[in-house]
Amino acid sequence: MITIHGMHDSGNCYKPRLLMALLGRPFRHGEVSARDGSTRTPAFLARNPAGQCPLLELEDGRVLAESNAILVHLAEGSPFLPVEAFERAQTLRWMFFEQNQHELNLAVRRSLVVYPERAAAATHERMALTLEGGTRVLGVMETHLTSAPFFGGTAPTVADIALYPYTASAPEGGFDLVPFPAVQSWLARIEGLPGFRPREWLPTA
Repeated sequence: MITIHGMHDSGNCYKPRLLMALLGRPFRHGEVSARDGSTRTPAFLARNPAGQCPLLELEDGRVLAESNAILVHLAEGSPFLPVEAFERAQTLRWMFFEQNQHELNLAVRRSLVVYPERAAAATHERMALTLEGGTRVLGVMETHLTSAPFFGGTAPTVADIALYPYTASAPEGGFDLVPFPAVQSWLARIEGLPGFRPREWLPTA
């Protein structure tokens, strides 16, 4: 059985758990955290020198880092990863958008608000910049979703799984989703998928 090592309250670590739930595939959860130093131990760094989670551990001992790379690997051969070249590229396009723009604003702002140890970094300038940037990102998503039900295709893909966690938790970072009705409808569509589980869900031992 595969193991997904990650923080239970991290959006990036939630992504592969959510996909596995939607696929109905069993897995183990191994709790590690940058907050308690467990991602900086020699044993963990030997597996991922970047000291980040999530980290996927396969049955044969191979490991894979980076949440979106893990999503692509886990989704291979499933409806969540398009086979047709252009549809797959569109899916990857939105996953790159998630890492390059979405996370850098929505996820970062949430972390500055939620985690006390990051309070010193929550300067007025940074909070203003991430609010502005995150609002712009939500606007890009809103524009897309006014003419398409999902990202990367007419059915949910790993792009939707990548974008869902930190969009759903955006209000925790002070973002108002009321001006983005298409985004809210998309969130509801994801939450209505068979097998959906919320961020706090972990597999039973």
